[in-house]
Amino acid sequence: MLLAEDDRAIRHALERALTLEGYEVTAVADGVEALAQAHRGKPDVLVLDVMMPGIDGLQVCRVLRAEGDRTPILMLTARVETADRIAGLDAGADDYVVKPFDVDEVFARLRALLRRTGTGTLAAGGGGTVPPGERSQPLAPDGRPVPEVLARAAQDGQVVTVADLRIDPLARRAWRGARELELTRTEFDLLELLARNTGIVLDHSTIYDRIWGYDFGPGSKNLAVYVGYLRRKMDEPGRPLLIHTVRGVGYVLRED
Repeated sequence: MLLAEDDRAIRHALERALTLEGYEVTAVADGVEALAQAHRGKPDVLVLDVMMPGIDGLQVCRVLRAEGDRTPILMLTARVETADRIAGLDAGADDYVVKPFDVDEVFARLRALLRRTGTGTLAAGGGGTVPPGERSQPLAPDGRPVPEVLARAAQDGQVVTVADLRIDPLARRAWRGARELELTRTEFDLLELLARNTGIVLDHSTIYDRIWGYDFGPGSKNLAVYVGYLRRKMDEPGRPLLIHTVRGVGYVLRED
């Protein structure tokens, strides 16, 4: 694990607590060293303070995501405004903790992030799976063949498909028609969960539990933010909307 926090007291206290919890921690005091260590050591998870001298946590996050690094990132922030939290999510962070925080909350959020670092599926349920015996190459709505990697996955029975949406859980890649979707780790997990439960309305608490490992509470905008991200990346003019809001309940993925 890589911990970047410029406040010495917080850094040392959190490093000790994480070490006692069983994590192997590399602790640094600024964003420049955080990037250097991330490039050098390839940690399993990053904990980044937002406000650091030189390169701040948001910039570290943006650089790593621009490089294609999908390591889970937990942000530490003293900013409590929704816009500030959204800025962290937009930068590519997977989750955040607001200071002052309870160390047990940090542990819980790290456990939730690390549960999603493997390639296993998150939920069983609805959604179609391409039968192993079906060897024809899937086609996009315009008749063009989908990418070869997706065709191979379909032949192996790995693909979850809903309308023209196809998801390869093992490769952690998704396509809408022939177009591959560029998804963050959390966006992919959320889309897979909805797709595997096609036609089933999942309430907010269920989604929070499956994706983040805990419920943010009724006032949280976190889920709505991620659903918005997915819609912007998936929806196209002339194609049916797939993710629907059920007001007061949650969300459902279905073709109307």
